[in-house]
Amino acid sequence: MKGKTFKFFLFAIFSIVLLNNITLLKSMEMVDEPEKGRLEVICGSMFSGKTEELLRRLKRAIIAKQKVLLIKPATDTRAKNVISHDKNEMIAITIDNKPANLKELLKKINNDNIKVIGIDEIQFFNEIIICFINMLIQIGKRVIVTGLDMSFKAEPFGIMPKLLTIADEVTKLKAICVECGNDAYVTQRLVNGKPANYEDKLVLIGSQEEGYYPRCRNCYRMDRKPFPKLWEQWEKTE
Repeated sequence: MKGKTFKFFLFAIFSIVLLNNITLLKSMEMVDEPEKGRLEVICGSMFSGKTEELLRRLKRAIIAKQKVLLIKPATDTRAKNVISHDKNEMIAITIDNKPANLKELLKKINNDNIKVIGIDEIQFFNEIIICFINMLIQIGKRVIVTGLDMSFKAEPFGIMPKLLTIADEVTKLKAICVECGNDAYVTQRLVNGKPANYEDKLVLIGSQEEGYYPRCRNCYRMDRKPFPKLWEQWEKTE
C-alpha cells in the first residue's frame, strides 16, 4: 500500500513539473510572437473627406510620438505630396505596384521602426498591395488606407471590396450631392458637361475635359445600369 502511495506521489510531482514546463513554453512562444497590427479603411465618394480623415489620424499618431509614413500611388501625378480638398498637406513617398519595390519599402519601414503607415488613393494599386498590407499587419503595424469604394459606374472599385472585408475598422464618409444637397451616394464623372458613358475608361486623372462630382442616387445619371451582365441574366430569366 505504501508503495502505491509513493508511486502516486511521484506521478503527481511529475505531472505538476510537466504542466509548468508546458505553460512556460507557451508563454515563451507568446513572447516571441509579435503583436499583430490592424487595418483601417476610410472609403466614400470623392469630396467626402477621406484624405482629410487620413491626415487627421496620422497627425494624432505624430502627437503620440509614433513614427508615421504616408504613401501615394505613382499613378496619381496631381501633386508631389498628399493634399486634401481642404488644402491640408503632408509629405508622402510615391510607390508603384512592383513587388520588388514594395519589399524594399517593407524593410525600410521595419528598420526605421515606423509604427503607422497611411496609404492614400488605395484603389489605384493592384492586388499585390494587399500582400504588402498583410505583411505590415503581421509585424505589428497600424495601416490606414483611403479609397473610392465605387467607381463613376456605381460599381465596386478595384481592390476595395477585398480590403473592406479584411479590415479591422471601416469608416464610410459621405459627401454632399452638388445637385440637391442630400447625402451623396457615388461620384458622377462629367465629360464636356455631360455624364460619362458606362464604357468609358475607368481611370482618368487630371483631364481638363472632365470633372467629378458627388451625387445622390436620385441625381446620378448613367447611360446604362451598373452590372450590365447581371441585368442581362435577370431579364433572360422567366
